[in-house]
Amino acid sequence: MIKIAVNGAVGRMGSRILALASEAPKDFEIAGAFEHEKSGQRGQRLSLGKQSLLVEGINKSSLKGKGVLIDFSGPTGTSAALVHAAKAGWGVVVGTTGLEPAIQKSIQKFSRTIPIVYSANMSVGVNLIAKLVALAAEKLGKDFDIEITEAHHRHKKDAPSGTALLLAEAITRAKGWQLEKVLKMRKPGKSETERSNEEIGMQVIRAGEIVGDHTVLFAGLAETIEITHRAQSRDTFARGALTAATFLSKKKSGLFTMADVLGI
Repeated sequence: MIKIAVNGAVGRMGSRILALASEAPKDFEIAGAFEHEKSGQRGQRLSLGKQSLLVEGINKSSLKGKGVLIDFSGPTGTSAALVHAAKAGWGVVVGTTGLEPAIQKSIQKFSRTIPIVYSANMSVGVNLIAKLVALAAEKLGKDFDIEITEAHHRHKKDAPSGTALLLAEAITRAKGWQLEKVLKMRKPGKSETERSNEEIGMQVIRAGEIVGDHTVLFAGLAETIEITHRAQSRDTFARGALTAATFLSKKKSGLFTMADVLGI
């Protein structure tokens, strides 16, 4: 049995991770549910099947024994999660997106002493299409323009999504490009120059309760190729996070991606 705790426990992702873990009591022991200090949920109890769990703040005494902390909180919450997990010797699954370079460097630093899975998307499907778009980018020549469109619910704070950037990075690695030089966020107005052969266009949609839609378009002179992933439920990400926690339970240290977890 794997001991887990969730940081960002009452959020959209955290609540689904806890719900799914509670449905598999032979596989997971839920040891903690954490929220930030401004959360109105602190001090309340979550009903998870036969278990009642107090929502509290993460601190140095929150993580006991050996386990894996799953973080879907926010940049500040992720920073705290890394510090306390490192002190406790717990692994960390980082699913929070929109992290600043300083926090990404912290992830690399802490991975020298604890195991960490860091991924912008925990689903099997997204990590598979990242491989597919990399293959397409490698095989298709300069006559194919590349555009990425991503859509999420109206509450999502970061844009573009971590998944859209994950796909763009897969393309740039395959092409030998530098992401910061080729990524163009589409905005209204006239373009001063003709489109470059080394360019990835990106468009963002925030509307309704869209869980997550991503499309990579390769447009050639007489044909187009579209590779699309549509998440129909957050459970696909929650199950991926639990799979990542299981993977980390067997590791002592290191920085891993979902591709490592899934073996793809």
